[in-house]
Amino acid sequence: MTNAETISKLNDALERLIKGYEELQNSYEELQSDYDKLNNEKNNLKEKISGLESEKRDLEDNVNVLQDSTEKDSGNINSMLNKIEGLLNKEKHTPSSLNFDDTEEIKEEKKKDDSQQNARGAIEDIVIDTKDGENPNGDNKIDLNRMASLLNGFNNK
Repeated sequence: MTNAETISKLNDALERLIKGYEELQNSYEELQSDYDKLNNEKNNLKEKISGLESEKRDLEDNVNVLQDSTEKDSGNINSMLNKIEGLLNKEKHTPSSLNFDDTEEIKEEKKKDDSQQNARGAIEDIVIDTKDGENPNGDNKIDLNRMASLLNGFNNK
């Protein structure tokens, strides 16, 4: 091979090498652009996750507060209902040595249920009367004297 042929072959190889390097450079720039886009997207997603976690903590705190409040309210309501039931179910105690036959117990239960229904109706009448403006005092409050007399009537049964 002559010098001219060697130089020509080296020149061709150098041109291919430069062309390959340019293609690699273009590919690298495209990959770098894609990498930057993905990195920005990753950072945005991290920010969203952080915001959602913060929101989740706030919501969990709110749920805990609501559960505590609900439990307290439920306890208060149950306590009030138990007191009302206690007042409605209050009856004279009989000595345990007395034995009643089943028919007498059934009659007593029926009387107790009837008195409870009458009491509920009377209480509803008081509330309805006060809502309709038929209260003798002219204001929209429950007639406490009437309510007290009803409750006293339960204590005497």
